Amino acid sequence: MRGLNKVIIIGQVGRDPEMRFTTNGRSVTTFPVATSRIWIASNGDRREETEWFNVVAWGGLAEVCKQRLRKGMYVYVEGRLQTRGWEDAEGRRHYRTELVANQMIFLGEGRAPIQTFGEEEETSAEEETSEEFPFG
Repeated sequence: MRGLNKVIIIGQVGRDPEMRFTTNGRSVTTFPVATSRIWIASNGDRREETEWFNVVAWGGLAEVCKQRLRKGMYVYVEGRLQTRGWEDAEGRRHYRTELVANQMIFLGEGRAPIQTFGEEEETSAEEETSEEFPFG
């Protein structure tokens, strides 16, 4: 039996995407997405909770994100969770869990979907090592 690592979120982009390049020239774009849920507590109070996701897009999808996404836009993101680890200059170990995107639908600012984008091929784990992508 195989496991399944699939995540789907719809949320609001928290800041303009940042694009960088790995040492071998592959583009990678990162940006945060906030999702919120609202519920009524047992005492009748309305509650709201926001969860932030660190989204990472590679290759052509990274370039489209950098060109088209802006802070405040709504986006559908589909991908998988990945946790990276690295050591800082002081020797402390850090970890970061990210949503590695393979498909997105840009929803604009409350309007109908703008366009759907996705990765055509799966990236290899070698291309996504912490050595190639050391920033947090």
